[in-house]
Amino acid sequence: MEKLEMKSIKHIIVVASGKGGVGKSTVSANLAIALSRKNLKVGLVDADIYGPSIPAMFGLGMLSPEMAMEDGKNKMKPFEKYGIKLMSIGFLVPEERAVIWRGPMASNAVKQLFTETIWGELDYLVIDFPPGTGDVQITTIQDLKIDGAIIVTTPQIISVNDARKSAEMLTNEALSVPFLGVVENMSWFTPLNHPEEKYFLFGKGGGQIIADEFYTSLLTKLPLVQEVGEMADNGKNLFMDNSNPMQDLFDKLAEDVMNKIDNK
Repeated sequence: MEKLEMKSIKHIIVVASGKGGVGKSTVSANLAIALSRKNLKVGLVDADIYGPSIPAMFGLGMLSPEMAMEDGKNKMKPFEKYGIKLMSIGFLVPEERAVIWRGPMASNAVKQLFTETIWGELDYLVIDFPPGTGDVQITTIQDLKIDGAIIVTTPQIISVNDARKSAEMLTNEALSVPFLGVVENMSWFTPLNHPEEKYFLFGKGGGQIIADEFYTSLLTKLPLVQEVGEMADNGKNLFMDNSNPMQDLFDKLAEDVMNKIDNK
């Protein structure tokens, strides 16, 4: 199938999940920032048409993109914050309004986020997929040359079962996206005042199950940290707090992703 030309973008990565609420957008946003901290040019597309969260996570919830000419066409200028170029349906539809679109219309809207945005030169474009295995995911994979996919899950068996379906979609021979690995989020909870304690609220080993079944890597295990959610709600990111232990985990995740892309 003929792919869309994205000549100015070197690598495209998708971050997917089987179900919502597992921290997929948090992983997408902080992975993008971690990549940009390595002197790379990075873009982030929020492809979650029905529940976009990237605008709020970057503190840009009520803004609309400016327009400019490129190659004789009127296109959108992405927002830039924390070194990332950003585009989302959330910039185009009021946040209080529900997006009531059937699959083909949603897929076409996401396609426009890629083709009608002035991205410029990028080393990496990270795509924050909606949860599940719907039209948006399938159309995007068919339209773009995807260099790799990451699945986000919690250790909970219900989340693992849904993550398995996303992994099967990505690795299906009709789509055949390189599976970079699994991120297990909310692996444990450690109280701020008791850093030596770990509480496995959602069980153990879920991310490793998916990694083993699909012959890929468990890229990282991320703890449940209250401050990370609070910072996202306030349009901040974990790299703004030098004492946040999650920084090292995301820096390592970015390094592993880069290595896998370079060696695939």
